[in-house]
Amino acid sequence: MTTPHPGGERESRPSRQEIRRSTNQAPPLVGHNVVTADRALSEAVLRHGSAEVLDSLVGIGAEAGSAEAREHGMLANEHHPVLRPFDRYGVRVDEVDFHPSWHWLMERAIGHGLAAAAWQAQEDGDPHAHVRRAAGFMAWSHTEPGHGCPVSMTYAAVPALRVDEAIAKEWVPRLASRIYDPGLRRPDEKLGALAGMGMTEKQGGSDVRANVTRAVAVPEDGSYRLYGHKWFTSAPMNDVFLVLAQADDGVTCFLVPRMLLDGTRNALDVVRLKEKLGNRSNASSELEFDGTVALRIGDEGRGVRTIIEMVAATRLDCVLGSTSLMRKAVSEAAWHVAHRSAFGSLLVDKPLMQNVVADLAVETEAATVLAMRLAAAVDRPDDAHEAALRRIALPLAKFWVCKRTPAMVAEALECLGGNGYVEESGMPLLYREAPLNSVWEGSGNVNALDVLRALGREPEVLDAYLTEVGLARGADARLDAAIDDTLALIGGLLGDRSGLERSARRLAGRMAALLQGTLLVRYAPEEVADLFIASRLSPGYDATYGCLEASGAELRAVVQRAMPVL
Repeated sequence: MTTPHPGGERESRPSRQEIRRSTNQAPPLVGHNVVTADRALSEAVLRHGSAEVLDSLVGIGAEAGSAEAREHGMLANEHHPVLRPFDRYGVRVDEVDFHPSWHWLMERAIGHGLAAAAWQAQEDGDPHAHVRRAAGFMAWSHTEPGHGCPVSMTYAAVPALRVDEAIAKEWVPRLASRIYDPGLRRPDEKLGALAGMGMTEKQGGSDVRANVTRAVAVPEDGSYRLYGHKWFTSAPMNDVFLVLAQADDGVTCFLVPRMLLDGTRNALDVVRLKEKLGNRSNASSELEFDGTVALRIGDEGRGVRTIIEMVAATRLDCVLGSTSLMRKAVSEAAWHVAHRSAFGSLLVDKPLMQNVVADLAVETEAATVLAMRLAAAVDRPDDAHEAALRRIALPLAKFWVCKRTPAMVAEALECLGGNGYVEESGMPLLYREAPLNSVWEGSGNVNALDVLRALGREPEVLDAYLTEVGLARGADARLDAAIDDTLALIGGLLGDRSGLERSARRLAGRMAALLQGTLLVRYAPEEVADLFIASRLSPGYDATYGCLEASGAELRAVVQRAMPVL
């Protein structure tokens, strides 16, 4: 279009239509199946489960990758939960109001059996109940990670509740329900229920033995009354909570319902909701107990041991959730570079970008094989090797995978350039969420120290670890050298304990990376395993993503394997 110039000259200007035309932008990553498009996850389901299990996950994979799910995830994070302590008549209600998108996400998560349904399915004879649930949890977490918190705690509550047969009989069927039934009502009137937990207090944090919340026994009916303050309790709208409190004989585990069977509200006050870095769709709160009715689970003084299986299950979900964040991030990065051109060609064809995306894909696949191996161990509760491996590998994986996630997500965000820093891309949501699981259920230090505790007190866990990594011996000389080096590190630190605690992180990281490497050698394509061993298990590893020493063909194959397919 030609327009007159004020000075009488004529110049060529683009039309408004041309100015507003959008080109060289990647289309939204929607309409893909996050299960079938994730080859590492699909292969793990077939390996540890069956073709039937994989087929059963196609529906959740399609829904998780839909435009509708993406929109609900964004809306649930944009509209934060709001605490409503009183109703309009001044009656204390302590309700939390959520955006409809939160309820949309929760209804489908519960309906897909991601809460406690796996435990019931396992009892009913499903040999792959927890592999099925783990893969589903990873897939559905692509939609929005915050609502996974109440879902995860409900899943994790069941092992602790089973310590008391009567309590388990009453509550497990409600928690295992596939019906999402929110609202404050009598437990026996609800079609489904959700569980939470409250362990930490202001003065103690992870040191739960420093808790001061007091439990007073009521001999007349065998219940207790709790008095104290819980510093961090997520999902205060849930129906029942597992909490720790000091009874006469020490720290004890208790069940605290929000509503009592007579229809009255339990004395459980929500003091405030926390303003958090991420996880914004989920309500996290401080709770106050003042004569709160509670039922004891397990013996007095055995609270930590009673609740430890709940902690183990939530740690597994931390690994699954972080792995899902990695997968979502690398999918967005790979999708973007496959559609964005710069300097004369697609970004995906640039050698350096190939190196970065391939490195992110290797990191994600290593997390996936480890996460699903742990889920498979839950499906074999009576196997001594599996139980011992789960005991040592869970804190290893929780430490390592969750610790790797923030840097990995940041690098994936950078692949999108400025677009990745804009909220509409969804990448800032992932970035804010990335540090969460490294904090939840024990920080990095707590899990590294738990590794030392297991090695020092339970000899069978080291045997299980050595057996598992030994299954890959002979497949790669570099891997064999890494196994020998790691065994020497373990032996040296256990032999001279003077510097053991100072070296806990180095030991945990090395053991976790070696376990990932051995699983990749056994199960992943050769190029993925080769790149992992050549980088993560080699001396002088440069932790900066995009420093792989590999051929273009090798990098392209790894990138292609990670590429989402519509």
